[in-house]
Parts: sequence; C-alpha cells; structure tokens
Amino acid sequence: MSPKIKTELDEFRHRNQNRGRLLVSCPDQPGIVAAISQFLFLNNANIIESSQYSTNPEGGTFFIRIEFECPSLKEKEAGMTRKFTEIAAKFSMEWSLTPVYKVKKAAIFVSKELHCLLELLWEWQSGDLMTDIAMVVSNHEEAREVVERLNIPFYYIPANKDIRDQVEAKQLQLLRDYDIDIIILARYMQILTPNFVAANPNKIINIHHSFLPAFIGARPYERAYDRGVKLIGATSHYVTNDLDEGPIIEQDIARVDHRANVDYLKKRGRSIERSVLARAVKWHLEDRIIVHENKTIVFS
Repeated sequence: MSPKIKTELDEFRHRNQNRGRLLVSCPDQPGIVAAISQFLFLNNANIIESSQYSTNPEGGTFFIRIEFECPSLKEKEAGMTRKFTEIAAKFSMEWSLTPVYKVKKAAIFVSKELHCLLELLWEWQSGDLMTDIAMVVSNHEEAREVVERLNIPFYYIPANKDIRDQVEAKQLQLLRDYDIDIIILARYMQILTPNFVAANPNKIINIHHSFLPAFIGARPYERAYDRGVKLIGATSHYVTNDLDEGPIIEQDIARVDHRANVDYLKKRGRSIERSVLARAVKWHLEDRIIVHENKTIVFS
C-alpha cells in the first residue's frame, strides 16, 4: 500500500472513530423503531442517517439502516453490542452493529481481463472506495505488474477444474491469514465450489457480463448477439452455489442496434461492468445492503 493511501485510510479511521452503522431485519411489528431509537438515545448516540422498508406492514419483514455518531464508541462498542442483543432477541432480529473506523479488508480475484480490477484500483486510489485491499489473487500473471506497483501483495495460483480443491485450500488459507471481510470477483473466470462459498456467505461479490437472468454462464455476448438483443448490460450479485443466480445488488444497461457486432458488444459491456461492480462493492463497504432470501435491500 502506498504511503498516500495509508494516510487517507488513517485519516478516514480518525474522522469516523465515533460513527457506527446498524443494520436490522426482523418480522414487522409495532415498537421496533422506538426500541432502537431509545437504545441509541440511552447511549448518547445521535442519528445521522436512517432508512427503512417493510415488505408488508401486516406480517411482512421490516428492514432498517441507521448511521449514528456516538462519543467514545470504541470504548462503548462491546457494551452496546451486549445490550442490543437483548433487544434483538425480543424482536427476533438479524442485525449487525459496525463501527465505521473498522475499515473492511478486501481480496480481489481476477483472471486475464483487467478492466474491472483497474476500475476498483482507480476508485481506491481516488479515495472513493474506502477499503484496505489486502491482496489480489489470480490464475494468470497479467495483473501482477499493475498490482505490485501499488505495493499490494499479488498471489499467482494457477487453477483449473482438475486441481480446484487444492487451489481453493490455498485461497481459503490466504483469506484467513489476511482476515478478509469481502471477496471481489473482478472477472475471475473460475467456478467456486460449494465449500468455498459456504465459508464466505454473502461476502463474495461477482460481476456478470450480462443483464441477468438473461444469458447465464459463459459467452453471454456471443449469445446476446445471436439473439439480436437491443439492450446489453451487466449484473453484480452475491455468489451462491447456483451459478449466476445469487442475490442481485446492482445492474445497468446500454442500448445497441443491429449494427453492433460481438466485439462492439464486449467493448460497450466492459464499460458497464466496471461501473456496476464498483457501485456494488462500495455499497457493501458502506453497509448499505441487507440480503433477504434471494434478494437484496439496498439503502441509497
């Protein structure tokens, strides 16, 4: 990591040493917001931002994201977590309370195509992607130079279906060694095993060069061209054991016409892929996403 980026991360941690984020989902019922607000008030916390959503006020699921300032949050964190556990039990909540100063550690997985990786690195260098990129893992060598130039550890681990278990054992050990919080598949062209996915639930974000659920799997641009599509797109989603069918975080599209060949579709599509993946990763880092069944609630 360059001294400039390290300084920016240190400044971000200092600026946000008293800021926290609370994500909650639970069966909808009266008193949820009052209980959360009272909890924050009793801890001298000031709500900075609050967004909520209910699937159905009568028997549905309630979701809320609150960002707050709390003096001496570092010292209070353990006690607040313990006290909120009692509230969570009363309302059957799934929840997380995350101090903002604990910057998430990211691992980026990439293959030969580097456009998504380069976008993430640019956003990171610009201070718009607030994460600690702890390492980049690849089954090819193409990314090594650009990654190591930024003093980010680069791990070349050749992979194919015949050695997948051995490869993932090495990768999982690296993830543990670096204490990784989020795994970003920036056009990593290998299928992950159920064991790998199970070890990282809702922590793996993928970019698919298609407007899912259309053209799942390989060669989507070729199949889109053969189908004569008038819209192409990209989809970022959490990885599950169902190929390209995990909870969708973000999508975007561009209009094309009959003059567009496969090469043009790919070129136009790469631009969409870069921005869609960067937005999805940013929202995850900012604790703006709650996964519910096979969908996401994304608080803007």
